[in-house]
Amino acid sequence: MERVFAEYLIETPYDVEQASAVLAGEQSSGTFVSVPGETEELKKRFAARVEDIQLLDVSEEPSIPGGSIPGKKYQKARVKVSWSIENFGYNLPVLISTLQGNLYEITQFTGLKLMDFEVPESFQNHFKGPKFGIKGSKLSCGVTDRPMIGTIIKPSIGMSVEETATLVKSLIDAGIDFIKDDELMGSAANSPFDERVKAIMKVIRDNEQKTGKKVMYAFNISDEIDEMQRKYDLIIKEKGSCAMISINSVGLSGTKKICDQGELVIHGHRNGWGMLNRHPLLGIEFPAYQKIQRLAGVDQLHVNGIQNKFWESDDSVVTSIKSCLKPFLGGYEILPVVSSGQWGGQAVETYRRTQTTDLLYMAGGGILAHPMGPKAGVNALQQAWTGAVEGLSVEETALKYPEFAASVKKFSK
Repeated sequence: MERVFAEYLIETPYDVEQASAVLAGEQSSGTFVSVPGETEELKKRFAARVEDIQLLDVSEEPSIPGGSIPGKKYQKARVKVSWSIENFGYNLPVLISTLQGNLYEITQFTGLKLMDFEVPESFQNHFKGPKFGIKGSKLSCGVTDRPMIGTIIKPSIGMSVEETATLVKSLIDAGIDFIKDDELMGSAANSPFDERVKAIMKVIRDNEQKTGKKVMYAFNISDEIDEMQRKYDLIIKEKGSCAMISINSVGLSGTKKICDQGELVIHGHRNGWGMLNRHPLLGIEFPAYQKIQRLAGVDQLHVNGIQNKFWESDDSVVTSIKSCLKPFLGGYEILPVVSSGQWGGQAVETYRRTQTTDLLYMAGGGILAHPMGPKAGVNALQQAWTGAVEGLSVEETALKYPEFAASVKKFSK
C-alpha cells in the first residue's frame, strides 16, 4: 500500500526513539493509553511508522515549553515518519491534520517543525494542481526571458476607485507586467470591490486594445467562500486574468475551492507566514508549505526576497525559491513571487544565487518612489535584471543605465 512520508525537526528531553514513537502513535491509531480495539492487526494496517532518526546537537534549555526531565538535556533530531494512504485517502485537510495536527501539543517535544513531505504519484489523479503556474503566468503577460515585473497598489488602503484606476494607468503606461491589491484591501468604504474591478479592468482592456499587451491585475477576493466565488465571477465577466487569495486567512479548503475553478491565475499571498515559520523549532518549513499550496492549485506564491525588510534570511529565501522550482508530481508548477522591500539592487544577488528568471519580481516603493517616476522605476527593474543575467555587478549596471543608477542612489543602504 502506498505511503506518505514526512520529515520533522524535533527537540526532546526524552529518549528520541520513545518520543518519535509517541508522535507516530498520536498521529495515527494510538493515544496516551492502550484502548480496546487497538489490535495488532489494526496497528499493522493503520499505525504510522518511524522510518529514520538522525541525531543532531544537544541544548541546555528547551526551545519552547514542554516536558522536562531532571538532569536531562534537550536532544535535537531529524525524524522521518510514514503513514499508509489508507488513513486519509485523498482528503487534503485530513492529510494536513495528520502531518500538522496535535503533534505540536505533545508534551514530549520542546521543539517540532514539519520540514518536508512526499506523496505518492497517485495524487496526480485526484488533485488538479496549479492550472497556470510559471508558464501560464508569464505567457499571459507576454513575458519570456526575464522575470515578470510587478508592483503593489500603495498606499495599501485609503485610495478611492478613481485614484487607484489613475495609478494603474500610469503603471501600465510605464510598462508594468503585473499589479496587485494589497492584502489589506478588500472592499473598503471608499473603494468598493465591484466598482474597483470595473474601473481597473476598463483601463487594462483599453491598453490591451491599443498595444496588444494585457497587464495582469490580482484582485484580492479573500472573503467567505460564496462571496469569493461571486467576486471571482465578476473578474471573469470583466475579462480579468488573476485573483489574489490570502491563503492563510481563507484556509486550505477555501483556497482549493477557488483554484479548482481553473479560469483565473491564482496569486497566493502568504501573509501570516511568520506565525507558521519564524521560530526555528516550531511550525512548518517552506518546502513543505509550498507543496500544500501546489496540491490546492495555487499558481503564484510569495517567497519573500533577498535583503528583505522582514526577519527572514537570504538563505531561507533562496531555499524557498528553489523549492518552488523543484519538480513536484510531474509538473505542478508554482511561480515564486519575490517581494518585501525589493528594488533593482537585489536582482544581481537573486539571480546569482538562484540562476532563474522564472520569477514574479515585485517592488512597491522600489517603483512608485523612484526619483524619476514610476516609468523609470519599472525600467530600472528591467535594466537590473538585464544586467544580472549578463553577469554585471550593481555598479556596472548603474554605469550602463541612468534609471537604474538613480535607483541605486535612492534605495541603496
